[in-house]
Amino acid sequence: MRRFFLVFITLSLLCSYSCDDGDIITVEISFGDTFKACGNNGLVLYKTKDDPSESLSLRIASPSGLTLDDLLEVGDDNTLETTITLSASNSLNYRTYSNEKLPSNLFCNDIPPSEIDITKDYVSTAGEAIITTTLIEDDNDGIPAELEDINGDGDLNNDDTDGDGLPNYLDIDDDGDNILTKDEGADPNGDNVFDDALDTDADGIPNYLDSDDDGDGIDTRDEENDSQDNNPGNDITNSDIGPDYLNKDVANTETPPATSYREHTIFEKYIVSLIITNFKLEPIISMDALDFGTLEHSSLNTSRKETPTFN
Repeated sequence: MRRFFLVFITLSLLCSYSCDDGDIITVEISFGDTFKACGNNGLVLYKTKDDPSESLSLRIASPSGLTLDDLLEVGDDNTLETTITLSASNSLNYRTYSNEKLPSNLFCNDIPPSEIDITKDYVSTAGEAIITTTLIEDDNDGIPAELEDINGDGDLNNDDTDGDGLPNYLDIDDDGDNILTKDEGADPNGDNVFDDALDTDADGIPNYLDSDDDGDGIDTRDEENDSQDNNPGNDITNSDIGPDYLNKDVANTETPPATSYREHTIFEKYIVSLIITNFKLEPIISMDALDFGTLEHSSLNTSRKETPTFN
């Protein structure tokens, strides 16, 4: 829970508060750590609470037509920083209400809710809103991205075991054998330590990084004896042992070799945070910086499809 403790002298509040000059009043504005967004032609970033009913909102009307999608257009480094200058068009508002509970459609409606009773509306038209967007991508293959730094240099983008152009942390099939990493026993007990990873042929290379899992001289991806569907896992000659790619006694050299990889799904998560600097909600609040929190929105978790070039 974010709490902003704001201390001010009542000299500037005599019109609103019956206090003696020089008294010090401490007020607490308490909201959660997240905010919401809505709007098509321009955005409203807001947070609300009940008991007491309050809202904190940033309305962005300029640049005209700014949308949430614009805030997700990250660069090659998967980041984007957007700075909005507060003004009459781009205002920050702190409001209090007499309503015991605020409706879910408080913002971004063509017709405002009729039952709302605003008791105080403090506005800041000076300052800056700094919106930072970070895109985090992962293959969700059961291995945390930070642990897919195979060469240990701290750069995840140059770890590409199968040379398919996708670094391991984005590759659902790290060794390019058309068996998904999550199905190759990389971390049987789930402790993020891989010294117990499955190694069928005991060659010192775990199956999830081994192009020939059973060591029979036939690449795993080429051991499709029943069907050519880029899935050696469903080609089984001896059901007591399992798939042929794990059976060293099945090494059929007459089946056609693989010619493509399976389609990959890469999961994307956008983190959008907002800091508001050098603002004044006259006449009660003046702050150098306010951490508005991080955005909650359904569009921030997405995925994309990619099929690597076969090699």
